[in-house]
Amino acid sequence: MGPGSTEEASGAYQYGVERVRAYAGLISALAAGSLLLALPPAAQGKTGAPAPLSVAWPTASKAALPATLPDKTPYEPTLFLDANTSVGTAPTPDNKSLRLLIRTKTEKVLRTLPSTANPSFQSVTVAGGTLGWFERTDKGGLQLWTADLKTGAVRQVTADTGLARFYRSDNDLVIADGRFRWVASGPRDTTEVRSVALAGGPVEVRPEPGSWRFTGWPWLVDGATSTTGATTLRNVVTGQDVKVKTTRKAATDCSPTWCQVVSLDEDGFSRIELMRPDGSARVDVAGDTANTEIVDVAPLGKFEIFVRIDANSELTGNAELLMYEIATHRTVQVSPDAGQIAYRNGVLSWSTGNLETFVRHSLDLRTIH
Repeated sequence: MGPGSTEEASGAYQYGVERVRAYAGLISALAAGSLLLALPPAAQGKTGAPAPLSVAWPTASKAALPATLPDKTPYEPTLFLDANTSVGTAPTPDNKSLRLLIRTKTEKVLRTLPSTANPSFQSVTVAGGTLGWFERTDKGGLQLWTADLKTGAVRQVTADTGLARFYRSDNDLVIADGRFRWVASGPRDTTEVRSVALAGGPVEVRPEPGSWRFTGWPWLVDGATSTTGATTLRNVVTGQDVKVKTTRKAATDCSPTWCQVVSLDEDGFSRIELMRPDGSARVDVAGDTANTEIVDVAPLGKFEIFVRIDANSELTGNAELLMYEIATHRTVQVSPDAGQIAYRNGVLSWSTGNLETFVRHSLDLRTIH
């Protein structure tokens, strides 16, 4: 199942299992060779015990949500508007259609597509009262749709989406300056920076040589197909390029303000660091069995989100979910046993439990002060 695709509960759980199993492969790739790792004693981080979420941020907005709707169908959130309000998908009770809906105390259906068309809803995004998403069916291909959150009006924006790229990032589809914006694969190793007015109309296409993705409007970052990651940030409005300070034998990814550097330490265990794109303000975030979990680097410019894997993770697909607060240099435990971890629109979400019985949780990072 490709990045950004709609998943049912079992599929999302299996993705979590595969994500943990990929950990050893990630470390091997960084080491540029075959390497067998054992968990370090007690699998502890280097900065001491993390602070519990309830102690570190007692006033932060958070919620626990049932995994099913009142009609007993499995619900898969794809975007949270706040801790208690989400946009997601669920099949109809007869399993003949897939619904895109807004879930609060009640549910409001935005779109319904027949299951026979193999539908998916991808890269849901929001700005102000405008919701946007890509949807795909066998016959219709990929289309861009929008909804007005105030009126509930839903309409197609364009079917001219190109070979759109999806990275499970908060920036796969961006609303900025009155336009929807995304990237697509272009000819001869180019990236197409595409945009269309919120009201629809012709799609503007700007080719950029190389492989790029959005990392926070108006910035692109390269390195999506490179094992060592980012080398350049590019402002698509001004044309300014910012060179990234790269490190040998490390994988680097960047937002406009922070870069994440993942490497191996001298003992062969993982190491996660943050730095400014120019290499300044470099700081250790985590080590040992820590692993990055989301695509977006340093959400809101304030936090780094990662997991710590233990011996039970291979069996459950879950891991300890942690956040590093950049300003205070402290680590906070969000959940001791989390799966289905995602981040969009300033909200972190995860599940606890197992495939048969689980609960979804949300934490609005915008309410952490």
